[in-house]
Amino acid sequence: MKHARLESMIKGWFVGDFNPAVVNSHACEVAVKHYRAGDSEETHYHRIAVEITVIVSGTVKMMGKTWNTGDIIVIEPGEETDFQAITDAINVVVKLPSARGDKYLS
Repeated sequence: MKHARLESMIKGWFVGDFNPAVVNSHACEVAVKHYRAGDSEETHYHRIAVEITVIVSGTVKMMGKTWNTGDIIVIEPGEETDFQAITDAINVVVKLPSARGDKYLS
């Protein structure tokens, strides 16, 4: 058995081809991301990975649209996305595969 704490991970990422991670994997990356209202991330895209975001709680804006609790957004390679937390929010993000350096700012 292994045990870790989410706060000891970097930006919520806990599975993937990086350290620290509770499971190192080239197959995928997984994160639980906590945001405060007003937090944002720069517009970016991935050339290799598919990025799946599940809005666990709150309201966010991505790709010019507003998303709410329960929404699942699948972003294909080459599609640009930005991010803004409209309210406090918690997201689960999965990237397939885990590809180091596969984040490009637009």
